[in-house]
Amino acid sequence: MAGRLLRLVPDGVLNRILPHRYRYDPAELHVAVPPSTPIRLFIAPVNWAGQAWRWARAAEQNIDGVGAVTMAYRVGGEFGHPADLVIPATGYVLSSGWQRRQRDAVLTGFTHVIIEAERHIFGRVYDQTVEQQVRELLGAGVRAAFLCHGSDIRLPSRHAAGNEYSPFLGALGDLTARLEKQALENKALLDTLRLPVFVSTLGLLSDVPEASWLPVVVDPSLWATESVPFTRERPVVAHAPSRASMKGSELIDPVMRRLHDDGLIEYVRIEGVPAGEMPAVYRHADVVLDQFRLGDYGVAACEALAAGRVVVGHVTTDVRARVKAETGRDLPIVEATAATLERIISDMCENRERYRTIARSGVEFVQGVHDGRRSADVLRPFLTNPEEDSP
Repeated sequence: MAGRLLRLVPDGVLNRILPHRYRYDPAELHVAVPPSTPIRLFIAPVNWAGQAWRWARAAEQNIDGVGAVTMAYRVGGEFGHPADLVIPATGYVLSSGWQRRQRDAVLTGFTHVIIEAERHIFGRVYDQTVEQQVRELLGAGVRAAFLCHGSDIRLPSRHAAGNEYSPFLGALGDLTARLEKQALENKALLDTLRLPVFVSTLGLLSDVPEASWLPVVVDPSLWATESVPFTRERPVVAHAPSRASMKGSELIDPVMRRLHDDGLIEYVRIEGVPAGEMPAVYRHADVVLDQFRLGDYGVAACEALAAGRVVVGHVTTDVRARVKAETGRDLPIVEATAATLERIISDMCENRERYRTIARSGVEFVQGVHDGRRSADVLRPFLTNPEEDSP
């Protein structure tokens, strides 16, 4: 009720009565400006890990006639990933003036919209559903699709039943119940609207079997380095989890700190580093530890692979088989669990040339699968097929 009432307050007044940490500059509430191309794609509203922006650029660079714009609401600076349009989160939620302008701009200016994480494309989270907003798009003749990122659609009960290291077996506490409810509601929305669905990782196909895999994108040139891993006596092993509880950091930290104290490796734990500084972080490392609970891989692993580092993590046999089936390539992430990690790291120190070869294969994998060309191929039917989608 409070949220609905606040939406009735003019922006200038609203900004004066909000607590300081929620205030925003009304001048920052810009709306999406459509490109002048025949196909005009809008992707919003989260841009997690900067992926919406990279998918947009991939579509522009590889599909004739496409121009794309991304929008993300943001709390503070977060990790500093690029986006075409950044809206303060409070304005996204509460500013009725911006929401009307944004709605009109999208409905009249764009031919295609991809809704990320099943979230409100126009804000208005208190008095309009995502389904209502999608139906507005369809009614205006705009083609729409959903894009699932991870926790928005990953069903904790399913994941826990099939993964012994699942974070949903207890590591997340009360959050698990909230994520279960969210995933069920979002899957029901997808089932109701029956629009094209993309997923950002192959592991999510277990939750949305009808979806198409849209590979995450990294720019290999940003991560490329001439430095070769395993030239130091003590290899540097880095771990930079975006969410430690989801990545299994508590499982591996004791092991790695013990190896660090024994003098075998140098363990570097990284948190809160802006996106623009991560290439330098990875170039300094020999090994990057990804995640040990979800059984999947995503942006962080691809960035480390692109940097020519040896990436270690737990990826299920199902996901590895899907990678092979989709790409014809083996996933060059060294398999390990918390129980086997010490043995794997010790083996790296003893067989350095073997792991240098694996590191080189990681660079080739990213160039062949995650540089944007394959992602554009996945988006092409949605963007160029004139057939209408029926809800």
